[in-house]
Amino acid sequence: MRTGPLVIVGAGQGGFQAAMSLRQEGYAGPITLIGAEPGLPYQRPPLSKAYLKTGEAEKLTLRPQAVFDAKGITLRMGTRVTAIDRAARQLCIGDERLDYETLILATGTRNLRPPLPGVERALDLRTLPDATALRAALERPRRIAVVGGGFIGLEFAAVAASLGHRVSLAEAAPRLMARAVSAEMSERFRLLHETLGTELFLGKGATEVTEGGLVLADGTRLAADLVLLAAGVRPNVELAEAAGLAVDNGIVVDAGLRTSDPHIFALGDCAAFPEAGSGARVRLESVQAATDHARAIARTIVRGDATPYAAVPWFWSDQHDAKLQIAGLARPGDDSLVLDSGAVLRFRGDRLSAVETVNDARTHMQARRLLAQGADATRDSLRERNYDLTAA
Repeated sequence: MRTGPLVIVGAGQGGFQAAMSLRQEGYAGPITLIGAEPGLPYQRPPLSKAYLKTGEAEKLTLRPQAVFDAKGITLRMGTRVTAIDRAARQLCIGDERLDYETLILATGTRNLRPPLPGVERALDLRTLPDATALRAALERPRRIAVVGGGFIGLEFAAVAASLGHRVSLAEAAPRLMARAVSAEMSERFRLLHETLGTELFLGKGATEVTEGGLVLADGTRLAADLVLLAAGVRPNVELAEAAGLAVDNGIVVDAGLRTSDPHIFALGDCAAFPEAGSGARVRLESVQAATDHARAIARTIVRGDATPYAAVPWFWSDQHDAKLQIAGLARPGDDSLVLDSGAVLRFRGDRLSAVETVNDARTHMQARRLLAQGADATRDSLRERNYDLTAA
């Protein structure tokens, strides 16, 4: 087991979990957790939901300072790493050099800001300061335009509509959450948001942000006092790429989440790893994937565990009173089967690839267990049970 200095770059959920898991596994060496934002590490998922309503920033903090002190984890917040010197095994922080024996990159993603005229007028929702600015803007009635019909855009739209604001949402794809869910689930959430009063413009991307709102590709003008840009993210790979690590829509890692340098791991939203079974390289924007990655890396470092990473991915999104949960990872061409319960089963050939549910935690958990078993997750086996996931 390595016991030299271990440094984690990125203090989001994944970086935080890596530090905690290393101590839980018994890592005895020095651990330094570096974060670009000031303050203690905090949760991001509530920023587009509960925090916008409550403003309770203290509830976002993952752990108080005393916990990091007790576990011997050195926090360096408000700090940016400028380069990795792989030959010397050092990080450059301005003129400072910081030694590492093992390095974990948890650099996450940043919001995509397309080169639209006037895009500087649009607000983001990625960090606590972003959410604080949005919350302040929602204190009086507004006409709001949202660019992007993914999880973040829809979560924000649902909160804004519930607070009485007039909301319009533009999505370039022909349906909501097109990369994440089936057409059937997209339709269910289209109806939900329209019931909330949100005006949806699907298949119509934004072309300009103006002082008065938003211009769409077909010339439609949406009047708005506030524009939120939620048009996707990009992985933060520049630090790794400059250091000569392999990069391809993320920092490329093997089945053990190790980069092309054996002393460097990567996890979470910035990591492109081989999917269990297919071997296809994927990158997941998921808190759960980041924490699962962190635990797996800690086991590898402390125990020498060489078991390939194979956790079943799962995702969730809270929109108004609907909790969407997805177990597994479907591709756009996968077949769909809608059950009487409203759950949607996705199939890739004969294999179950994912299960989508709304307000049905029991079926979601059964689906995760079934997908983890693998051998029982076939179309024929499910048909024999009349698609009763609980009979697995």
